[in-house]
Amino acid sequence: MNDALIKETVGGLLTTLELDFDDVIVTKEEDMMRAEIVSKTASRIIGWHGETLNSIQHLAKSIIRQQEKLARSPFLVVDIDGYRKSQEDKVRTIAEQKADFVRKTGHRVALAPMSPYFRRIVHLHIANTPELSDLTTESAGEGDYRQVILRQKPGQTATDDQELSPVIESSSDDGLDNLDI
Repeated sequence: MNDALIKETVGGLLTTLELDFDDVIVTKEEDMMRAEIVSKTASRIIGWHGETLNSIQHLAKSIIRQQEKLARSPFLVVDIDGYRKSQEDKVRTIAEQKADFVRKTGHRVALAPMSPYFRRIVHLHIANTPELSDLTTESAGEGDYRQVILRQKPGQTATDDQELSPVIESSSDDGLDNLDI
C-alpha cells in the first residue's frame, strides 16, 4: 500500500461526498497506515459517533483492496483532528485501570465488548508495555459481544477457575460505550 494511493482514495471519497478538506497526510505507524484528514469541518466528517468517518475508512479500505488485488483489507486507520487517537488512548487507559484491578484482586476481568480494532489495541498495549508484563490477554465471546479478558500470567496469584468479573458491565462508567471503530 503506497502513500499516494491512500491519499488519492481518501481524498477522492471526501470530494465525492462533498466534504471540505485541506489535505490528507499519510503516515506509517508500526504495522499500519494512518490517513489524517486536515479539515476545518472535522465534526461533519466525523459524523454522529464517528459513523461518517467509519464509512469513509471502510470504503477506502475496500477500494484499496480491490485496486491492489489484496487478499485482505489493508490495515488503514482514517483519522481527523486526533479523534481516533483519543479513542485509542482512552482504551489503553481503561486497560491499565482494569490491570490494576486484576493485580489488586487476583481476579480475571473482562472489558466491555469492543470492535476488533480496539481489542487489538488492548492486546498490543498489554503485550508491549513492560510495566504490564505480569498480565496477559485473550479474546472471548462472539460477534458484537467479543471482549478482551485481562488476567495475570500463570504462576501469579489468579487461578483459571475464578469467575470473570464483570463479563458485560451494566453501567457505562468504564468509558468504552462510545468507541467508534
